[in-house]
Formats: sequence, structure tokens, C-alpha cells
Amino acid sequence: MVWQLDVVLLAFAVTCAAGAVAARDLLASVILLGAFGLFMCLLWVEMGAVDVAFTEAAVGAGITTVFFVVTVFKTGRTGRKRLRVLPLAATVLTGLLLYAGSLDMPPTGDPESPPSVRVSPRYIERGYAETNVPNMVTAVLADYRSFDTLGEVTVIFTATMAVMVILRRNDDGRPT
Repeated sequence: MVWQLDVVLLAFAVTCAAGAVAARDLLASVILLGAFGLFMCLLWVEMGAVDVAFTEAAVGAGITTVFFVVTVFKTGRTGRKRLRVLPLAATVLTGLLLYAGSLDMPPTGDPESPPSVRVSPRYIERGYAETNVPNMVTAVLADYRSFDTLGEVTVIFTATMAVMVILRRNDDGRPT
């Protein structure tokens, strides 16, 4: 892995996120968030997590950006001009907790990590016999992690329904 490329992509992602927070124009914020999703997608590809990269491209950089652009055009391009401290503090605290939790994780690619020693060999040895699916990634996502996948689909469905409710119009064509 080329760590310099990871650092550059991460720097672009952080810059886009900071720009989205600082922008006064909501459309500019949405475009910067879409670019953030793109850079995160590239980071996931670089790290070898192609399934996560695909989801980020489709949901983070793709459909979410479209929903936000439509929402901005339906509601207006200007937002509040002051920075809210509580959401910022909650975001920073959550980020710090996630970082602290990641310190106990084994290094990426560690051949002695529990998933590498226990889980992966089991999937490789028994995956086809237990699922009858020739593609190992599909077997893991559709059979072994089906509840997780169902949860992801539920989140996407719920977000879509929320956007549709927000953007619905009255019988006279005016937004509700």
C-alpha cells in the first residue's frame, strides 16, 4: 500500500469536510460533501475494501448528493450564519470515541488477528457447502451477514422515505 497516497486522499477528504462546514451557501456545502464521499470512496478502494467503496460511491457520493441538491433547490440556498456548538461538540466527541475504540484493533493485514485465524478459514473451507453460492463475497454478504445487509438496506429505505416526506408537495403544488 502506498501510504503517501492515503495521506493525500485523507487530506482532500478532510479539506472537503471542513469546507462543507464552513461554506455559507448550502449548495456549495452539498457539492463539497459529494466530493468528500468521492475521496472516501477512493480511500476505501486504496485500502482494499471494494464493497465499502462501492457503497460509499453509490450512497455517500451518489444518491445522497442528489437528494441534498434537490432539497436545497426546493428549500433555498442560504442557511444559518452561525456555527452550532452542540452538534460540533457531539461530532468531535464521537470521533474521539471512535478513534479510542480503534486503538485496540489489530493492525490491518495482521495474519494472527482473530478474523484471519478463525473466521476467514471457516468461510473459505465451508462457505460453498453451507451456502451453495460460488462467489465467496456474495456468500458472506447474503448469507453470513444477511442481517447486517438487511440493516443497511433498511437504513437506505428509511432515508429515502424521509427525503420523500420532506420534499412532498400539497395538491396545489406548494411544498408542505
